[in-house]
Amino acid sequence: MSVNSSSTAAAVALIADDMREVDRLIAQRLASGVPLVGEVAQYIISAGGKRLRPGILLLMCGALGYDAPQRFNMAAVVEFIHTATLLHDDVVDDSTLRRGRATANEVFGNPASVLVGDFLYSRAFQMMVESGNMRIMQTLADATNVIAEGEVMQLVNMHDASLDEAGYLRVIRSKTAKLFEASTRLAAILAGCPPALEQACAEYGQALGTAFQVIDDVLDYDGTPTEMGKNLGDDLREGKSTLPLIAAMRLGTPAQRDTIRQAIENGAIDNIDEILAIVRETGALDVTRQAAAAEAHRAVAATEHLPRNSHTEALLQLAAQLLQRRS
Repeated sequence: MSVNSSSTAAAVALIADDMREVDRLIAQRLASGVPLVGEVAQYIISAGGKRLRPGILLLMCGALGYDAPQRFNMAAVVEFIHTATLLHDDVVDDSTLRRGRATANEVFGNPASVLVGDFLYSRAFQMMVESGNMRIMQTLADATNVIAEGEVMQLVNMHDASLDEAGYLRVIRSKTAKLFEASTRLAAILAGCPPALEQACAEYGQALGTAFQVIDDVLDYDGTPTEMGKNLGDDLREGKSTLPLIAAMRLGTPAQRDTIRQAIENGAIDNIDEILAIVRETGALDVTRQAAAAEAHRAVAATEHLPRNSHTEALLQLAAQLLQRRS
């Protein structure tokens, strides 16, 4: 979970020991009698991801004063669910590059990626049951269902140039932000928080996750493959109408709008340089960054309801520094 800021480094340091315990638990629970399961799962989990979802769960637990071992179990669960979605996403999107290296489906093939993703989902649910807490199980079952709906919504929206900002936000709040929201809600459930405080924790997670995805979509048009760990224009090639494109069509000339519309409908990136120029010239990236800023401010506001301590300060700084994210 690395944004280029001393604030984020301080947040990582706060939970460094906790994250080592989560990593130990992840390695332990990846064990399977089928070698390929462990091989594929270990390949993607060890790929140097940000571990942002388990990280904010642990930070929220610290903010709320919850330090029982169940926090490690839940952090591992959300990482398993996230990893399962990545495995399935890369198959659906026919992706070849993630975090700067070949995707699991590129290395092991689509069937192995799908089936190991299923293993990770089911292992996560085994670990949920071990918690013995129906609220935890309900929260995670609901979250995985909403994430699946978000994936289907995105599939339906592929190559649809008429998607508006509201439709775009519906997809990412389901597909991406929901697991952030569940992670921070889980911390509140573990800590036995009253409903209003639990809702504030969930609000923080949803807003942070939304801002994170919006910035991710900016970087698809304003980063480099080295910064992103994926190929520029991948979203366009897949026919995804993300906010930079939606804003560029709204702000551009009829000719520019038609160029982007055709690219989305055809999944064509042969004129990617022209589209990048349109996105930048129209101010679409500024509009998109403003949308991310609004979500980041919502996350900051949610921290006002939390106890004041170093973990809460770290959560606040994560939201405040998110717009400096470059990878």
